[in-house]
Amino acid sequence: MAWQGIEGHDTVAALFAAAESRGRIAGSYLFIGPPGVGKGAFARALAASLVCLAPRPGLVACGICGSCLQARAGSHPDIDVVAKPEDRATIPLEAFIGDAEHRMREGLCWRILLKPAVGGRKVAIVLDADHLTDEAANCLLKTLEEPPPGAVMILVGTGLERQLPTIRSRCQVVRFGPLAPETVRRLIAEELARRGDETAAATVAAAAAASGGSLDRARLLLDPEVGAFRGRLLELLSRRPLRGVELARELNAIVEAAGKEAPPRRARLAAFLDAAVEFYRAALRAGAGGERAPDPALDRAVAAWSADADEATVGLDATLDALDAIDRNAHLPTLVDAWTAILEAPRLAHSS
Repeated sequence: MAWQGIEGHDTVAALFAAAESRGRIAGSYLFIGPPGVGKGAFARALAASLVCLAPRPGLVACGICGSCLQARAGSHPDIDVVAKPEDRATIPLEAFIGDAEHRMREGLCWRILLKPAVGGRKVAIVLDADHLTDEAANCLLKTLEEPPPGAVMILVGTGLERQLPTIRSRCQVVRFGPLAPETVRRLIAEELARRGDETAAATVAAAAAASGGSLDRARLLLDPEVGAFRGRLLELLSRRPLRGVELARELNAIVEAAGKEAPPRRARLAAFLDAAVEFYRAALRAGAGGERAPDPALDRAVAAWSADADEATVGLDATLDALDAIDRNAHLPTLVDAWTAILEAPRLAHSS
């Protein structure tokens, strides 16, 4: 059975259980791994276990003590969670040190210094750590380096390269891998069943196979428009010569179809750029004699591609840069135009 209902990360849970049994839980952790694999859920479950008044073997929260009930309700005084607001590109500095009138009298960095209200521990979770401004990250440095006794800080991000070196050096890095396609398929099928959604099993299986081990991406791919365009995107990327204007026009149209609000547009574009990242990585693996892609649409696109490793590298770098630009709140149509222009002239980009 999965550790506390968190699928796919039993090995990580065992490491924490071993550390707790030896009294070696660290003060600062950085969780790294693909989006949509359960890092945030794991952090919350770990926090509940660490403040549980009667934890079970394996660092499993009892689920029935007053501390567990408060943790489940999201009202535990010793568990602090900070996340990026949906309408903001970064986590506000005020979330860490309070607003201008209450500097260091409010915010996470102040609350973590307070004495635990229930047991002997306080846990602070920073979701969306990829979206820390330099100023906010610098405010965290002293707390990460010297957490108060009994305090545990957990930052949740996607890649080490997206964290400041000073943040990385002060945390123990814990890596989370993608979920198995079968796990994604089963979890998505269970979600749909709970909602009474009768989406065809073949559609769910296809979304899981193309998800890269991410539940978030699988959910997006269940949208018929998104699922269909992913295949079209892979086809366009595999063509030589690549027609950048055509690709940009179709991609901008499908992104705009997500609605007028910026968050769903950004999420949709990120899903397509993630598919492009998979395409270029699969092309590089194929060129080096590696394994074929498990997703049939991706495998067909890579097989049809005739460019070399340099072009794949340029495409991969440009796509990763574009994903970063989404997080920085870039103007999406301009971003798509710039990205496709690089893909259309990779030799020029490679020599610059």
